[in-house]
Amino acid sequence: MWTRNRVFQSIIVAAVILASRPGYSQKPVNAIAPSDGPLKLFNGKDLAGLKTWLRDTREKDPRGVFSVKNGMLHISGNGLGYLRTASDYRDYHLVVEFKWGPRTWGNRKDRSRDSGVLVHAAGPDGSGGGTWMASIESQIIEGGCGDFIVIGGKYANGKPVPTRITCEVTKDRDGEAVWKKGDPRKQFRSGRVNWFGRDPDWKDILGFRGKRDVENVYGKWNRMEVTCRGDTIQVRINGILVNEAHQVFPRSGKILIQTEMAEMFVRRWELWPLDKIPKLGRVPQD
Repeated sequence: MWTRNRVFQSIIVAAVILASRPGYSQKPVNAIAPSDGPLKLFNGKDLAGLKTWLRDTREKDPRGVFSVKNGMLHISGNGLGYLRTASDYRDYHLVVEFKWGPRTWGNRKDRSRDSGVLVHAAGPDGSGGGTWMASIESQIIEGGCGDFIVIGGKYANGKPVPTRITCEVTKDRDGEAVWKKGDPRKQFRSGRVNWFGRDPDWKDILGFRGKRDVENVYGKWNRMEVTCRGDTIQVRINGILVNEAHQVFPRSGKILIQTEMAEMFVRRWELWPLDKIPKLGRVPQD
């Protein structure tokens, strides 16, 4: 028969073994799954419930990169960083409506307008390469909306976050991974999985537009929907399924919208319960 001391010692040993495993976070995460109705991450009035992070000024935003104008989230693009939720979320249908502004900055002055939505973000601010958080990015870039990018990083205890996705992929003319439903699955611990119609002749130039792009032309509103269900992620652009990932890790976390040297406006940023996903029609324009 085991004594209380032996039971206690066994519990401690088990905890030490678990803590040494890759991907274990010493701080438990209580992620929120929306249930009653939509959760508005951006309320149209201010940045309540959101936090800023910029690579050069960290928690401070002296240039006003993130602000609210005319009921819209305005991202000036003047810097690298993000606006993120204060809470962690899981099992949701994310809706983001955005359009590009005219300004671009710095070394991306004449490059494709670039941003992104990062989901399942884990670890401290800036722990992913000094700018991001470990996460799965649903890319927003001219010609590449809906690409997946796997972003590595570290937990607060210094251990790496084993970020990963598995996708059904083929290869394009240049050997890049492209999502193709029904093709063999491949795991990605870094790098990119292009959306199904990304132009193989894509160039990092301002205003690029591919032959099969489903993103609306510059100046028009677009809708990105990211459905996170268990360990799967689906991305839709303007109602079209463009990418899908399985066996995703992490499966929950914070949600970020990037600033990457291009001006952008966001009028809708909200989460829906998985059993109440809205049926959205055409994206309304101004």
